[in-house]
Amino acid sequence: MTTEIFPNRQIYQFGYCAVFVKGVTPAELLARVGGEGLHPVALTRTESALIEALGEDIDEDDVPEVDLDQLQDSGVLAEDGPVLRAGEHEGWSFVIEPEGSYLAADDILTSVSQGTVALCLRDSESGSSWISYAQGGEILSSFDPLFPDSDYGTRPEALEQLTGHVAAIRSGDRADAYENAVRAIQQRLQCTVPTAADESRLLTIKIEDGY
Repeated sequence: MTTEIFPNRQIYQFGYCAVFVKGVTPAELLARVGGEGLHPVALTRTESALIEALGEDIDEDDVPEVDLDQLQDSGVLAEDGPVLRAGEHEGWSFVIEPEGSYLAADDILTSVSQGTVALCLRDSESGSSWISYAQGGEILSSFDPLFPDSDYGTRPEALEQLTGHVAAIRSGDRADAYENAVRAIQQRLQCTVPTAADESRLLTIKIEDGY
């Protein structure tokens, strides 16, 4: 593996789901996936994980650089639901959900891709993975990288013509199918993101009872 993909299992060891959308702000992306009236709070990945672990038991000493009142208003302390952090890099915004599958829903992808294009990546703790690509509210490609010929999108050839991901899968080891596909897609769509972009404070929300 010559180029690390993002996100990856080195950062999110229990899996993740991530959505990349071109030409929208992180705040707009969160509104598209979580609805209006949200009050995001800026958190690092470490702060977010700590808050998720401690919940309402968290205090100022645990996250000294975070305003607890703002944290409460954001809904991040809700008992249950997916935690979503959103950032941007070179014209693309991304939102990441550790472990869960809320972002993998088809209606999320159709919503965020209205008027633009969107890519959804899911790598679960169980080892299963899935990639979807949408444009203008239509899911063009949706497949398990282990079985790229079984694509459930409306026009699978569109993504292959843009990225050559099927060729990338077939030219490598089957065990690396997901990484090879993601690398080819991200590089050709120009939505590669450095790991450092996820280390800073990103807008964070929690979708209460979102699962």
